[in-house]
Amino acid sequence: MTGPAQDIEARYYEKRDNGKVQCRLCPHECVIADGKSGFCGVRINNNGVLTAATYGRVVAVHIDPIEKKPLYHFYPGSDILSVGSVGCTLRCDFCQNVELVLGEIPGSYMSPKELAANAGRYGSIGIAYTYNEPMMWFEYVMDTGKRIRDVGLKNVLVTNGYINAEPLEELLTVTDAMNIDLKSMDNNFYKTLCKGTVEPVLRTIERASRSCHVEVTNLIVTNQNDSAELIRKLVDFIHSVNPNMPVHLSRYFPHHKMVEPPTPTPILREAYRIASEKLAYVYVGNIMLEEGNETKCQCGATLIKRRGYSVVTSGIIDGQCRQCGKKVELIV
Repeated sequence: MTGPAQDIEARYYEKRDNGKVQCRLCPHECVIADGKSGFCGVRINNNGVLTAATYGRVVAVHIDPIEKKPLYHFYPGSDILSVGSVGCTLRCDFCQNVELVLGEIPGSYMSPKELAANAGRYGSIGIAYTYNEPMMWFEYVMDTGKRIRDVGLKNVLVTNGYINAEPLEELLTVTDAMNIDLKSMDNNFYKTLCKGTVEPVLRTIERASRSCHVEVTNLIVTNQNDSAELIRKLVDFIHSVNPNMPVHLSRYFPHHKMVEPPTPTPILREAYRIASEKLAYVYVGNIMLEEGNETKCQCGATLIKRRGYSVVTSGIIDGQCRQCGKKVELIV
């Protein structure tokens, strides 16, 4: 990596009076005075031009198992080059990467060409834009994503889904898979604990699922979104979109501003039971339980065995269940 991040003119904004600009990337639609940034902290008004201040600013680079994203039905057992920057469209009180969200970690510049050149090394299937909110990197993801597609590799977004409809449409032209964080079906939860609203996230899940592979993660926060009623609402929504969409119920641990204790195991088991009544593929993360790890065929055969990030796909042969021959609901 060479040099500092580059400020380039941002996409999706409008000029306003008195040198102000209005960003149209996410539902906050910030009106930004000259010299100031939007809610995200990384889209800045420079003399009446909205700039993407973190274009190419890379603060984290790792080769990760695809299951860590988590994506369980997208090339299981493969590795992916994972990159991240700073900034976010939300401010979650339980954020696990708050240092990245607040831009407290320095980075180095990596051009789209340079990143794409590294994408296929070490057996990686492509690039995962992750760690912070990749929508903050919209212009960079678009430029890099096109190069990744040109060389036959994959683009993955690990996102909170908080983006406006028009930029989402463009982003989907280069996106192969998303893990979308649906924090709760309770709009008050979003407003109070995340400084956002739930409706744009639901819209993103619905729209993205028609264009690319989508899996959903729900972090179950103790005493906040862990009621059976809210779990059922989330399950009903996912079922209405696609009952075969994989859902990851993830254990919360106290971090940042949240001091509630870790999600109790009985709560996670009950959430798994509720979700499994309607959804074909339910997983439990951030904890080792007997349930919520394996992927099974409708015939009952085990397709994929998992132990942490160790994956054995011996139940699949030529994209079909080894036992019954049915085509598997996975991209392999």
